[in-house]
Amino acid sequence: MLSSTQLNTMFQLQAGMNFRVDPNWTEAKYPYLRAVVIEAAEAIEHHGWKWWKQQHCDLSQLQMELVDIWHFLLSEILLRNGGDEEKARTYLETTYARQSAADALNFDGQEYTFGEFDLLELLQTFIGTSAAGRIELGLFAAIMRGCSLDWHELYKQYVSKNVLNFFRQDHGYQDGTYKKMWNGREDNEVLVEVMATLDAASPTFKDSLYGLLEAAYNQ
Repeated sequence: MLSSTQLNTMFQLQAGMNFRVDPNWTEAKYPYLRAVVIEAAEAIEHHGWKWWKQQHCDLSQLQMELVDIWHFLLSEILLRNGGDEEKARTYLETTYARQSAADALNFDGQEYTFGEFDLLELLQTFIGTSAAGRIELGLFAAIMRGCSLDWHELYKQYVSKNVLNFFRQDHGYQDGTYKKMWNGREDNEVLVEVMATLDAASPTFKDSLYGLLEAAYNQ
């Protein structure tokens, strides 16, 4: 699991983005877990699930969907704690410790052991629990393992996606003028490419990444 400092950074970034989208987001009580459901379904698409045709798993995009899910999970945790970042961090740490120790969950009267499920089954179960209003961090961690994504890589990709989200807002995402396709590629794909050229531990990581996105967007 991540350090308290890293979690604090994540909650600060997420709260900042939520305020950017809507200064009254805590009062609006947006359905963040509904967004989790949709993002998890998109993750299934990137994995490939159609047994009647050949498909290939796009691992980098699958991981990026998990990062998107993490944005909404953080938002839901913040919302349940009145927007208080410190309380949200404590909630996350205690909930994760309890759930990850079990490596299983009870849902709809049935016990589910994560190790007995393949990745698609884990994602499908995650959709079900999220639709039921549950925050299942232990299940999310099991999905991360299935996607070869550890917590430190999640941190790096989360910060990167947060930069992209601010970039989108700065370039007309809310009023519909933002271009999500850049020279035939989706902005998420460009993000993966430019992120790999930078050191996430650098203090200039966020600013450098923003600059590279700006250059690619204006090509």
